[in-house]
Amino acid sequence: MMPGDVLALLFTILLPTLFLLYLARRFFSYKEKQLELNSRVAAERAAEYAVSNSELEQRVRVLEQIVTDAGAQTASQIEALRERRAIGNGEVHK
Repeated sequence: MMPGDVLALLFTILLPTLFLLYLARRFFSYKEKQLELNSRVAAERAAEYAVSNSELEQRVRVLEQIVTDAGAQTASQIEALRERRAIGNGEVHK
């Protein structure tokens, strides 16, 4: 084997290998940036859903308070008694 043959072999193996390593490094760097971007978007969406969820929970609490409030129950009972009296007297209740 001549020294030129060793050099030619080295170039035919070394250069394509280095080129493939370079391409792989760029590809994985691109994929890493893409994953970071996707995770940021997912985190923003999760934050939006958390805010929306807390708003809905607050509304449900208010509705539960209204439904379970004794004053509301008393008012509905009074209203029911008025309706019975109006029906008994022949009045039309709106």
